[in-house]
Amino acid sequence: MQAQSKIPQLLEINGIEYEVDAEGFLQNQSDWTREVASGMAAKDGVDLEAAHWEVIGFLRDYYFKYQIAPAIRVLTREIGKRLGPDKGNSRYLNQLFPFGPAKQACRYAGLPKPTGCV
Repeated sequence: MQAQSKIPQLLEINGIEYEVDAEGFLQNQSDWTREVASGMAAKDGVDLEAAHWEVIGFLRDYYFKYQIAPAIRVLTREIGKRLGPDKGNSRYLNQLFPFGPAKQACRYAGLPKPTGCV
């Protein structure tokens, strides 16, 4: 029997259905668009603004360079290097992504769940 998190579910955004896992991560990374990210965020009650897109863009760049979604410590450190210390801290990232910066931001970025996230 498959674990529940492996059973595909459907997420409807603007009339199009996307396969996601039980936690809402896209099954097919090629389905990702900014519209999909915005739709996911809207379902969470989040309006993506420039600061969110900065982090999402960073995550996508990082993933495609290293083929792994960074855990929160790596995310915080690398955001600090790229965007400055005022953005490279957990307080700032938690304000943007209150359901867990690494996990929630990776979901919006169309990436797999980061290693070590529960």
